[in-house]
Amino acid sequence: MERSCAWAVDIGLPAIAFTEHLDHTAWAVAPSELAGSHHLAPLVTPEGLLTPPAFDASGYLEAIETCRDLFPSLRILSGLEMGEPHRHHAAAAGVLGAGRFDRVLGSVHCLSDGDGFSEPPGLYRHRPAAEVIRQYLAEVVSLVTESDAFSVLAHIDYPVRSWPAQAGPFDPSAFEEDFRHALRTTAQSGRVLEVNTAVPLHSTVLWWWHEEGGEAITFGSDAHEPSAVARDFRDAANMAEAHGFRPGRHPYDFWTRTD
Repeated sequence: MERSCAWAVDIGLPAIAFTEHLDHTAWAVAPSELAGSHHLAPLVTPEGLLTPPAFDASGYLEAIETCRDLFPSLRILSGLEMGEPHRHHAAAAGVLGAGRFDRVLGSVHCLSDGDGFSEPPGLYRHRPAAEVIRQYLAEVVSLVTESDAFSVLAHIDYPVRSWPAQAGPFDPSAFEEDFRHALRTTAQSGRVLEVNTAVPLHSTVLWWWHEEGGEAITFGSDAHEPSAVARDFRDAANMAEAHGFRPGRHPYDFWTRTD
């Protein structure tokens, strides 16, 4: 976190939010899915089940305060990215009650797979890619309608990160109604849409958000290392402005629509 703050200061970023992962769903993984994620390997059982560790809320909040002391010129927001909180109401509420979290995201990472759960890379191995996308967007609707623990919907296009090459180029228009239903439900709930730049959000999806009544967006670089903080934000901001969204008074404010 300290190195991420130092990077933010170096590149002139006025604010940063640490939306730490909070996951309670255990999911099946294959060794190939852990490439580049060596920190996850110790969490996997011999049977291939990855169980997230307990979240150290007090340690996290202490680290936030340490960073605020070290970098007084940088606005540092605390936060969480809650994975599937609609499946873990009590556990999510317990963490939220442990302290103040300035920005809380809700996300879907895992989908039902037989008697358990898998992330998209595992599902693509034995299901048609289109089926995985549709199941994911349907689960986003469940997330939004069944949990009130978050205010921002994270990475609505998460399965696109691992879209299989054999399925051809990803075309959001093939799933327009599924995307629109998820976006409409999110907009009607009053939530904010994250424009995640780990894989650039397709501009069509952002336009659908505007058409379906979405009032606000925020930007997330999904940076799991300091050098990725604010990656591709300039391009994302240009796209947002082209689709009718403008920044607020403060650099950490949500961007809102102009019409």
